[in-house]
Amino acid sequence: QVQLVDSGGGSVQAGGSLRLSCAASGYTYSSNCMGWIRQAPGKEREGVAFRYTGGHIIHYADSVKGRFTISQDSAKNTLYLQMNSLKPEDTAMYYCAAGGTMGDCYSGSMRGFRYWGQGTQVTVSS
Repeated sequence: QVQLVDSGGGSVQAGGSLRLSCAASGYTYSSNCMGWIRQAPGKEREGVAFRYTGGHIIHYADSVKGRFTISQDSAKNTLYLQMNSLKPEDTAMYYCAAGGTMGDCYSGSMRGFRYWGQGTQVTVSS
């Protein structure tokens, strides 16, 4: 059974940094798209950052380009999201997702993701 455990969220002031982690277990995919998706209250889900196995396909939402970095430690089966220069508009529940296709990573689509973490809350105050 695939399990994704998100962690690392918290409350920070604008301009601060956080690093989110997603520990995956029960995973059988050799290649797939993994990513971070966020949802703020009253807003639609937004694909924040996606990474295909090996890192040759990486997609960022325009709203986070230059501030967020997605990475993966294959040995630890863990996906990360380093978030710098945080803004109040980054406040949301952040979810790790996995099992997506190459097309999902190219386009930033969330449609193909089969597995989701429980989410970790990020709150940025001004």
